[in-house]
Amino acid sequence: MTGLLMKSADELPAAYSIVPVAMHEFRRRAVALTALFAGIALLGLFIGLLLPKKYTSSTTILVEERNIIAPLMEGRAVATSVVDRASILREVAFSRKVMDEILKTGGWMQDNPSPLEQDKLIEKIVGRTKVNNPRPNLIEISYTDTDAERAYLVTKRFAELVIQESLSTKERESSEAYEFIDSQVKQYHDKLTQAESELEAFRNGNPDARPGTDADVNARIGELRRIAEGGRMELIDLRSQDQALQSQLSGESEVSMVQTRAGQFRARLAELQSQRDQLLLTFTEQHPDVVRVQHQIRDLEEDLRREQNKPASAGKPSALDGNATFNPLYAELKSKQAEVRRQSAAAAARIASAEGMLADEMKRSGRIAASESTLAELTRDYEVNRDLYQDLLKRRENARVSMNLDAEQRGLSFRIQEPAAMPLRASGLRVMHVALGGLVLALLLPLGLLFGVIKLDPRVRSPQQIERDAGLPVLAAMPAYVTERQRRVRLRRYSLASLLFMTVPLVYGLTYLLKWIDVL
Repeated sequence: MTGLLMKSADELPAAYSIVPVAMHEFRRRAVALTALFAGIALLGLFIGLLLPKKYTSSTTILVEERNIIAPLMEGRAVATSVVDRASILREVAFSRKVMDEILKTGGWMQDNPSPLEQDKLIEKIVGRTKVNNPRPNLIEISYTDTDAERAYLVTKRFAELVIQESLSTKERESSEAYEFIDSQVKQYHDKLTQAESELEAFRNGNPDARPGTDADVNARIGELRRIAEGGRMELIDLRSQDQALQSQLSGESEVSMVQTRAGQFRARLAELQSQRDQLLLTFTEQHPDVVRVQHQIRDLEEDLRREQNKPASAGKPSALDGNATFNPLYAELKSKQAEVRRQSAAAAARIASAEGMLADEMKRSGRIAASESTLAELTRDYEVNRDLYQDLLKRRENARVSMNLDAEQRGLSFRIQEPAAMPLRASGLRVMHVALGGLVLALLLPLGLLFGVIKLDPRVRSPQQIERDAGLPVLAAMPAYVTERQRRVRLRRYSLASLLFMTVPLVYGLTYLLKWIDVL
């Protein structure tokens, strides 16, 4: 029997054994625990009633980046992107100029606060204001205040001032960009004019320092070198011809002479025979011309025989009976030699002239090379300034168009997508939230204290505790005897505890009723 009791006691869960003890301790401390419960619950309700109400008003601004002007002016005007505007919107919204207007709108300036008080008010307003970007082209501004009307007015004014300041800032940026580019245009115009003057002065002082002159000089030098080389080769050829003609002239006499009449007859006979041979190539021997030449040949042959049969003078040589004549071959060779020498002289003159002009061109090339670095530097400065000046002119016109677009608010535009509205209900923690939190805490704290006392109290509370700790069986448990006086005390204590417990739902219900009829 004892073993069965011990086994059943061991199988009982710890929580089951604690419940009777907790009920006993709760009855002993019913007033204190219910008082703690009522106090915490009513304190939570009181804090909820005293908690200031917060009203939040919000507005949404739509940033329109693309409109009908944008594609038409693409490449000519620079529009500010949405991302840039959204990133600086907080700085715009919390700027001193905007916050001064907000102080006036919210009525904080009616009491004429000092500058230090104004800074504190601005810090509080900034802490209660949120600026978010739900989407890339949407900007949400929300403001929380204890006064619903002031929350609405401040939020509305925030949206107006943000749009106004953003547009004015954008217009001011475009104007400053145009003024800056215009000043740069003027500076580079002066630099370009100075570079042109320096380049012109250098070219006037150095006539050879002109574009393309170096190429022309090099081409001229090449041409003169070819002329000089060609002249030298021609001169060598002509001198070779002169030497050849001179050697031929040395083998010829300048004068030739016919010594006898027989010799003349033989020369004439040779000519006629040659003429006859030519005619026979074309005609027959009966042709008149051939017959005539035959007769002339026979006559010359007869004359030649008579000349040969004449007796010679005794002891004297034959006298010359013809005239002396110049040698035609000698004359022809002499003429050719004169022509060759004339050509040689002309070739030598051309060579000398070409070498003289080549020397001049070489000196000119040297002068060009000496001035080339200075010319290149001046030309480079001029071209750089010209390109920058032309680019700045285009940018200035683009900036002018952008400035005009921003002045007329035709570029990036802001539009209130969702206007601010009067908040009808408070936001954040309300009385119900705080009261429920206090009620939950009022339930958990007494129970926690009760179980803490049970755990920390070393006294024996139940027979199961004896069996578990001492290992001895408990045969019976005697209940405490309650006297009539103790029963009356317990009844009063339970009544007071019940009254304290019922106070909480009565107060909560009355508060809900008063709020429902808009008394609270």
